[in-house]
Amino acid sequence: MGYADADQIGTGLRQRIYCRAFIIADPTDVQSRILYLVLDTQSGDTAVRQGILDGLKRLGTDYALYTKDNVAVTGTHSHSGPAAWLNYLLPQITSKGFDKQSYEAIVNGSLAAIQRAHESLTPGYLSFGNSTLLDANINRSPYAYLANPAAEQERYEYDVDKSFELLLFSRASDSVPLGMLSWFPVHGTSLYENNTLIAGDNKGVAAYLMEKAMRSSSPDFVAGFSQANVGDTSPNTLGPICQDTGLPCTFENSTCGGKTQPCQGRGPFFRAIDSGTKSCFEIGRLQYEAARGLLGSNSLQRLPTGTVSSFHFFQSMDAFTFTSPFNQSELLSTCSAALGYSFAGGTTDGPGAFDFTQGTNDTDEDSPALQNPLWKLARAFVHQPSLEQIKCQAPKPILLDVGSADEPYAWSPNIVDIQLLRAGPLLFIISPGEATTMSGRRWKEAIASASRSLEGIEDPKVVLGGPANSYTHYIATAEEYSVQRYEGASTLYGRNTLAAYVNLTSSYIAYLGNKNEVASLPPLAPGPQPPINVNRSLSFITGVVLDLPPLLRKFGDCLQSPSASMIHGAGELVSSKFVGANPRNNLRLESTYAAVEKYNPVSDVWTQVRNDSDWYLTFKWNRTSTLLATSEVVIEWEIEPGTEPGLYRLHYYGDSKAIGGDITPFEGLSNTFNVDGGSAQSEIVGDLMFM
Repeated sequence: MGYADADQIGTGLRQRIYCRAFIIADPTDVQSRILYLVLDTQSGDTAVRQGILDGLKRLGTDYALYTKDNVAVTGTHSHSGPAAWLNYLLPQITSKGFDKQSYEAIVNGSLAAIQRAHESLTPGYLSFGNSTLLDANINRSPYAYLANPAAEQERYEYDVDKSFELLLFSRASDSVPLGMLSWFPVHGTSLYENNTLIAGDNKGVAAYLMEKAMRSSSPDFVAGFSQANVGDTSPNTLGPICQDTGLPCTFENSTCGGKTQPCQGRGPFFRAIDSGTKSCFEIGRLQYEAARGLLGSNSLQRLPTGTVSSFHFFQSMDAFTFTSPFNQSELLSTCSAALGYSFAGGTTDGPGAFDFTQGTNDTDEDSPALQNPLWKLARAFVHQPSLEQIKCQAPKPILLDVGSADEPYAWSPNIVDIQLLRAGPLLFIISPGEATTMSGRRWKEAIASASRSLEGIEDPKVVLGGPANSYTHYIATAEEYSVQRYEGASTLYGRNTLAAYVNLTSSYIAYLGNKNEVASLPPLAPGPQPPINVNRSLSFITGVVLDLPPLLRKFGDCLQSPSASMIHGAGELVSSKFVGANPRNNLRLESTYAAVEKYNPVSDVWTQVRNDSDWYLTFKWNRTSTLLATSEVVIEWEIEPGTEPGLYRLHYYGDSKAIGGDITPFEGLSNTFNVDGGSAQSEIVGDLMFM
């Protein structure tokens, strides 16, 4: 969904995005299972999850094993994926509404991954371990982190989690690794706001490298690099710098001369003018190296077999009253969803606009945004917050009272998913929002403590995956909330949001017990159902009307090719330009728009050796004339070191739309060109990975 910038419009592909499905079943009771999905999307989503559950019902009785209780839909939190598929109005606004094509691609791709995982189930075992990963993340809101109790901070070496946690899936018969899940907190914001190519960001890079590396020993290996307590993390590890002066941004509110726009986080290769591409690859590479290091070490310990269980229910956070999990004598409550002024200030990964800054609370009389009457008018237009809501959300100055805004349909969720999964001693917190570093630590610690009451758990392992199932923005600690930087301002349900999530998950931990333990409990109520807005969502996205080639040209004609007389080497960028058509005519799922082909002189056959899932092959589309309905496509290949020498060409696959609506496939070929390099690279990655 990019950076919620209406001007950031997609122009092509750097990398295909995937769904990766992982199923764990109890070998003594195969009906007891959990399904963990990792989507290369910004988050899970209410309507996407419901679409997946509905699709599973349509697949028949074999798939009745997968229900609302045991299906977790997590997102890697990439900010370089398509938009317009989320359930609620607020995130739809900057994408001009809802796009059913994008929504269905996510749902159907997830279902295909689940089917393949289900059909490939085999006896196996799990191994779990962790290592320390440095230089791959920093805290982008250290000022807010420092608001947490000093004694609590002293328990930890870093102000972000550096623990890289990995779960390995191995086949029982021969111990061949089949797949892995990892959890490491780093925002999917390596690619900057000026990037317009679809990609899986740094976790997409890590998965690409891992699956490629494992292909020779385990051809169907699936690498899920899941997100963790990501809220206040950043991949821009050199920190935020004022672009106009080169000086550090202000510590308290990340501004430069009082403005947020010049304050931008810098990745490890920020000097490259490539929209963050090299930095993205480096942060992904570090996660890949951490995973490879664990796979080749003795740090992974085989988990004992045990209970596989789960629970899920919905909870309204509007005026939810509960006992604090951190102080049993304290009664707390949450609020209807609202976003504060600092939400509009953005972050150092993607600064906001106008006169908003981070760290704006309701006592900041000098805040330009609070003094601007236009923002108060805009707030009233959405929904004027009541005095009770203002008091509940304090010290957050409410900009958007989204929980009470339901015209033309719900703007943001008041109803949230509460879900935990269990596989023996391993517990999965399925977080619907972006927990900050300290929020994640407290939550995991609480679940670990509560889980010791369950039979079979002496040494619990707890991971946190999210944002999952829905998108409830952020989950800051109460202390961080009081500071009202971006993360606190985006904590929807007030200062007690984290405490509510901890209460709701730990209070129902007994439902993760074995069958005998759960049989003695009352049935768990499903809770209030959230709205599904797929069929009522607005859309102002213009559909494809017509494609035409220029005069005296036809679709697929090659307009520009790499030099045939030169020898092209490693690190060189070769490209071809073609007469093109709108790629939305056919998403070519499990296929490709672009390919690199190599000639075999012995068999006189051209073989595809790269497709558009490859990081080094990009597909770019440009509408050259809206009036004439013409467009061009550029395919670029950065030749990797070690590419096998020989004769190559670039291949374009397109689909054009006629005036009557008929869609016709076509192809285009570049001239041939020579590449000189070392040993051959391995084959392509498929469009949907599974386990």
